[in-house]
Amino acid sequence: MTQQPFSRPGAIDLSGLGKPAPQAPQPAPRGAAPTQPGTPTGGGSSYTVLVDEQSFQGLLEQSMTAPVLLAFYSRTRMPESGQLADDLATVVEEHEGRYLLGLVDIDAVPQIAQAMQIPSIPLVVAVVDGRPMPLLQDALPIAELRTALTQVGQQLTAQGVTGRHQPRSVAAPAAEGDEEAVDPRYAPAQDALAEGDIDRAVAEYQKLVDANPADVEAAGGLAIAKVMQRTQGVDLAQARSAAADNPDDVDAQTLVADLDMLGGHVEDAFTRLVNLVARTADPERSKARDHLLGLFAAVGNDDPRVLAGRRNLASALF
Repeated sequence: MTQQPFSRPGAIDLSGLGKPAPQAPQPAPRGAAPTQPGTPTGGGSSYTVLVDEQSFQGLLEQSMTAPVLLAFYSRTRMPESGQLADDLATVVEEHEGRYLLGLVDIDAVPQIAQAMQIPSIPLVVAVVDGRPMPLLQDALPIAELRTALTQVGQQLTAQGVTGRHQPRSVAAPAAEGDEEAVDPRYAPAQDALAEGDIDRAVAEYQKLVDANPADVEAAGGLAIAKVMQRTQGVDLAQARSAAADNPDDVDAQTLVADLDMLGGHVEDAFTRLVNLVARTADPERSKARDHLLGLFAAVGNDDPRVLAGRRNLASALF
C-alpha cells in the first residue's frame, strides 16, 4: 500500500511540546462521540487517548511502567490510516491494559509529528521505557494487528516487561502516579518473570492454560516462558559453535532455534528446524518437527511466517 509522505520543514525540539497551543478540532474515531485531545476516545475504549501537545509528554512518561503505542494518521490524507487507528483502538482494548494507545492526528497536531520526524503515514511507534521504536508502517487488517500485538506482548514478557495500564474514563481519569493495574490472573506468572524465576513462571502459566486452554495470552506466555527456561544460562557463542560443528545434532540445533526466537529472529529459527527435518530421519526427525510445532504455537498459527513455515515443513517431510 502506498504511504502518504508527511511533509515537514525540520525537526522540532520535544522539550517545547509541553506548551499549550490552539488546536484544530480532532476527528473522532469511527462510531465514537467527539472528544477533546488528551482525553479518552469514548465509545467504550478504556486504553486509548487522543493526543495533543499538552498530553504528549505525560503519555511518553507512562511508557516507563507499561508499553505505549503511538498511531500517526490522517483521515483526510489517507483514510486507510484512520481505519488502522480505529482497529488499533479495538485490539488494544482487547489486551486489557497491556498497551496504552495514543492517537496522533497529524492534521490536528502537526507539531508532534514534526517533533517525532514522522516520514510517512500510517505509522505506529511502540514506546517502552521512554524509547520509541517503529512497529508498523502499513494499514494491516485487524486480524493481522491482533497477531502482531500478541507477538509484541510475548516478546515484552520474555524481556521482563509485564506492567499494565489502568483503564481510563472521562469521568474518573487515572491519577498521575497511581500504580499500574495488573490482571490478577497473570500476576503470579508476571511476578515470577520479574523476579527471574522462570521455572515458577512456567508453572503459573501452565496452571492458567490447564484451567482455560482458550486463553491466548496465557498460552503465549507459557510458550515464551518455556523458551526462556530452555535457554536459561546458555552461552550464545558456545551454542552457535556447537550447532555449526554438529549440523545434525537435534539438541544443538533446537537450542539455537530457541535462542533465535528469544532474540526475535523468528524466520531464522523456523528455517533452521525445517532444514534439520529435511536432513534427518526418525526419531531425530520427529523430535525436530515437534520442537518446530511448539515454536509455531508460540508465534501464533495465523502469523504469515508460521503459515510459510508450515508449508516449508510439509515440503521437507514429503
